Amino acid sequence: MQKPSAKSSATTPFENLNRETFDHHDPSSYMKKFRKGLTRELVEAISKDKDEPEWMLELRLKSYEHFLKIPMPAWGPDLSALDFDEICFFAKAADKKGGYQSWAEVPDSIKNTFERLGIPEAERSMLAGVGAQYESESIYHSLEKELTDQGVIFCDLDVAVHDHPELVRKHFQKTVPPNDHKFAALHGAVWSGGTFLYIPKGVKVKKPLQSYFRMNAKNMGQFEHTLIIIEDGAEGHYIEGCSAPKYGSQALHAGCVEITVGVGAKFRYSSVENWSKDTYNLNTKRAIIERDGVMEWVGGNMGSGVTMLYPCSVLKGDHSKADHLGIAFANAGQIQDTGSKVFHLGKNTSSSIVMKSLSNGGGKSVYRGQVHIAKTAENAISKTQCDALILDPISISDTMPTIKVDNPTATLAHEATAGRLNEEDLFYLESRGIAKEQAEAMIVNGFINPIVRELPLEYAVEMNRLIEMEMEGSVG
Repeated sequence: MQKPSAKSSATTPFENLNRETFDHHDPSSYMKKFRKGLTRELVEAISKDKDEPEWMLELRLKSYEHFLKIPMPAWGPDLSALDFDEICFFAKAADKKGGYQSWAEVPDSIKNTFERLGIPEAERSMLAGVGAQYESESIYHSLEKELTDQGVIFCDLDVAVHDHPELVRKHFQKTVPPNDHKFAALHGAVWSGGTFLYIPKGVKVKKPLQSYFRMNAKNMGQFEHTLIIIEDGAEGHYIEGCSAPKYGSQALHAGCVEITVGVGAKFRYSSVENWSKDTYNLNTKRAIIERDGVMEWVGGNMGSGVTMLYPCSVLKGDHSKADHLGIAFANAGQIQDTGSKVFHLGKNTSSSIVMKSLSNGGGKSVYRGQVHIAKTAENAISKTQCDALILDPISISDTMPTIKVDNPTATLAHEATAGRLNEEDLFYLESRGIAKEQAEAMIVNGFINPIVRELPLEYAVEMNRLIEMEMEGSVG
């Protein structure tokens, strides 16, 4: 795995993040034009607004019918307080189809928000391409000319529907079908914006590409769709960041990520999600990996009142491999129900799952995982390691693994640990003149380091800063 390299600059784009950075919100007078609630008419209006082909409208309407029929999940966190009639499912702050071609063209109010979050600086310093979405619409995408010349496509998915219809139609809703669960169906009906990434056969993109998704208005819903196609022998790394301000009333994020990793290809998907505690984060992420392909997931989940997120790898091809690395932090009033799913289908497939969770202030962290070794998966190897650190006496951590083995040649290992801050370790550090709060932070940083170190330098700084903000004045 590629390790982050040091920068010559003394600071990084995310080093000065604070709570106001995320809780700040812009005026949202544009919301007067958009209504709350979900209807068939709204689904049709979204498609019309985007001037979509008939086949996409048909997919939306089929998804809407599935949504009406599929019940809410009967497991996991309680979602009964989620009121679809109080959510705005589609809104635009700027009416610019396809987004702006240069950062200078982006309206100042929107541009200032992303600059506050460090996005342009990150683009200049470390990214091969960047996309930005505000509410339901992508407002900007860029890509280095060298990659464009090699056939790499990195654009808003709304644009790709028109400019690359054959590729989109071939892959859209194939990895995550709309009847998969209620929120996949909801997403299929009202999806808007997102990212389309296509890396042609044999092309290796060395620098990461990134999209950042920002909700601004009260009671907003965001349903971006990320569609990624990595052809045979290609390589790439994509990063998603997400955030929303706090209003004290519910918001909803139900995005979808579909990834296809070709023969001998390698791809890494990294995400740092920091929705406000108003938000239900009910996201779906899934990859299908062909022969000799490698898929790597690196994720951090902060914020949101309720998160249900389980990135999934389908090891379809022989000798394919998946690595899942994740951190979840549940603070007061939060439930982080996260984990992973891996389906071993091909021969000699392997998977490694390492998940870390932190619980504080009465928050609840749950690891919910599934590993399935199919009959066809001869000599499959899978290892799961779940570690939970509970930072006070009132917080909760649960581990709920499910393992199904249909082939006797499989090799599996599962390890789970849970514990509190070690008083002996704290005493040792304090005895060397380190303040208690700093000692606690050092132990937490050591605990999460195996995950954070796999992020590029700037995003490792962001992750550490987010955790520091969660811990400020509350650990112990």
